[in-house]
Amino acid sequence: MDTTRRRHLNSWQPGRQPWELKSSTNVELAFRDLASNDYLGLSRHPAVVEAAATALKTDGLGAGGSRLITGTRPRHMRLEAELGDWLGRERVLLFPSGFQANLAAVAALAGRHTTVLADRLVHHSLLVGVRACGAQLQRFVHNDLQDLERRLRALHSSDTLPLVISESLFSMEGTSPNLQDMASLCAQHGAQLLVDEAHGLGVLGPGGRGLCWGINDPIHLISGTFGKAFGSGGAFLAGDAVMGERLLQTSGAFRYTTALAPPLVAGAQAALNLIKAYPTWGRSLRQRSNDWRTSLSLNGWVRPKGNGPVLPLLFESDRAALDQQKRLKEHGLLSIAIRPPTVPEGTSRLRIVLRRDLPDDTLQLLLRALVS
Repeated sequence: MDTTRRRHLNSWQPGRQPWELKSSTNVELAFRDLASNDYLGLSRHPAVVEAAATALKTDGLGAGGSRLITGTRPRHMRLEAELGDWLGRERVLLFPSGFQANLAAVAALAGRHTTVLADRLVHHSLLVGVRACGAQLQRFVHNDLQDLERRLRALHSSDTLPLVISESLFSMEGTSPNLQDMASLCAQHGAQLLVDEAHGLGVLGPGGRGLCWGINDPIHLISGTFGKAFGSGGAFLAGDAVMGERLLQTSGAFRYTTALAPPLVAGAQAALNLIKAYPTWGRSLRQRSNDWRTSLSLNGWVRPKGNGPVLPLLFESDRAALDQQKRLKEHGLLSIAIRPPTVPEGTSRLRIVLRRDLPDDTLQLLLRALVS
């Protein structure tokens, strides 16, 4: 690691950049952010910011064209190659957004003769992709492999392989499926598997590589984003060489859109360098998250499920969730009440998000605010 990057790492002080809101009197109010998906706090890391600023000066703000015309820069190809190596995938393609990547992934794996079996709580973008390609949709019970297996067994054999869709970390639940068993089940029944790792990358799995890392049974496509733990923006799809070529040649979502902006590519590259240089960051954040779960349960709250940095606290009504959001705000904590239709009826919640750069006393502030 060069001395400039080391200086950036050593000078970065976690918790020094509070989230700011403008009040009605135009006075800046600082809040500790328990709402965003910047899990590792990299969006303000000096190395990430400097990399993006340098790319802005050298490459300009926008790419200026699609990847197959003038939009591709050497930095696009470098990031794709290094991501592929890091994830153990043969081909990676960058997309301007996670929504766009998920549309492309579903379209590449399914058509109007395909049955798609999707976890009941998958992201909206994946469901839009299913509708857009005309596939037949079934929803299996959240993280329930028995229900998934029952549905796979009930499918009539055809020339079109079914598609199973899940996520590695469900952003509103904080839960994760057993992806190894899911992949084995799909292989047993001849089903394709698409996993959205948007919220898992950088946090879950060895070195933050996500829960798909090390699974031997085929996972046909991995979708990931740079707008969460990577602190940048944009997204990617990762698969084998054949799938990569199929996307390159046929995916309108890739071919007919302006390429990912060079500063965002540079920021994502810098974040990847940091995550590789500090492979225990994700594990440390998971441990801290579980410490928070234990403290919440000891203070009378139902222990949030999962072991990642998303800790939902459920309430009986929308009003109760909104009231609790207001109380946290009065204590200088930002957490947003999530209500239907984003989550199912009767499950309104505060989505507490633990970030690596939160000061050590944040948990005690949260507990005081929750019981006040």
